[in-house]
Amino acid sequence: MAKIGLSEGFTLIPKGTHVFKIVEVKYKEDFGKMEIIMQLASGQKHTERFSLLNADGEPNQGGLNAFSYFAKTALNDYTLTEIDHEELVGHYIRCEVDHEEVESNKTPGKMLKFVRLGDKEPADGFDEAEAPTPKKESKPATTAPAAPAEKASGKKFDLDSILG
Repeated sequence: MAKIGLSEGFTLIPKGTHVFKIVEVKYKEDFGKMEIIMQLASGQKHTERFSLLNADGEPNQGGLNAFSYFAKTALNDYTLTEIDHEELVGHYIRCEVDHEEVESNKTPGKMLKFVRLGDKEPADGFDEAEAPTPKKESKPATTAPAAPAEKASGKKFDLDSILG
């Protein structure tokens, strides 16, 4: 029987101050939707979303203000008047992480937790305390054949990258 490596699963980023690296930015200009994918030194990811347009196509001033502050902070330049969204990739930002619990609008009575970012400030890179610790590879007790995905690529299946 083949052994399949399992991911750590989905876990919320813990409360506290963390440094994030911006690894990808997706911008759907026609809809005014911005997604900023950020990653901790540990590899854990978070997506911050901004709605820059209202449903009627007019600018969403609140969303634009929030994005502007985020971008100026990440780029550490509060004099900017415009940017190309791709300029954010590779920059770091330090944020205070908090959790917000809200009731599901699909399943009344079910509570959902969301990560909220507050107290943002520029960062030059990951903090030493957050540097990832190398994981020790454990050898399987038996020599079971590799899973098909592992055979083809030589890598373990990464469920987080698909779900992330």
